[in-house]
Amino acid sequence: MSTAAIVPAAGSGVRLGADRPKALVSLAGEPLVVHALRALRDSAVVDRVVIAAPPDRLDELTATLPAAWSGWATVIAGGAVRQASVAAGLESMSGDHELVLVHDAARALVPPAVVIRVVDALRAGAPAVIPVVPVSDTVKRVRDGRVLETVDRASLYAVQTPQGFRRDVLAEAHANAMETAATDDAGLVERIGGEVCVVDGDAEAFKITAPLDLALAEAVLRSRRV
Repeated sequence: MSTAAIVPAAGSGVRLGADRPKALVSLAGEPLVVHALRALRDSAVVDRVVIAAPPDRLDELTATLPAAWSGWATVIAGGAVRQASVAAGLESMSGDHELVLVHDAARALVPPAVVIRVVDALRAGAPAVIPVVPVSDTVKRVRDGRVLETVDRASLYAVQTPQGFRRDVLAEAHANAMETAATDDAGLVERIGGEVCVVDGDAEAFKITAPLDLALAEAVLRSRRV
């Protein structure tokens, strides 16, 4: 089964304190998006990648990609929100790809093994797959500055990317999304009654959102080189 990936990369870098889109923020001398793409490339299970970039940064983002990735990675104009960028990525793809991954550029250090687990689950028949890690913090439901209850965390998991889908499932989920926003594509699949399966994620697949996350990512890269 041929597998393509969509990397939404049109988000701003405001919370990182950057003056550029988050995907172009430097980590160890390379943009976050390059690190994220390298994980997909190193997995050897992704046949093509579409990067949905800010429309005014297409040439800049294209220039950051290694020449060896020409033909494998393509940059297109993304939308105003993540959901629109994923939809644009889907529309740009040929019909050859039966499986589609959606991977956040901000999860730059996802191990290739996680990518492989997601694709293996899809190939085994799952319609939608997400990598997850158990929630370790105590979680409380709060309203108007007061605790309503402590939530049992035994069945709570934090969701990572890449999320994987049969292409027809993801296309149907987006077609039915209308103006309804969702924080991830699996949520759109859930809304149409689709089954979403889980595989093990990884602590290193954390989302780089704030300056502290960037410092942690630098430390992870240093530890990998030891």
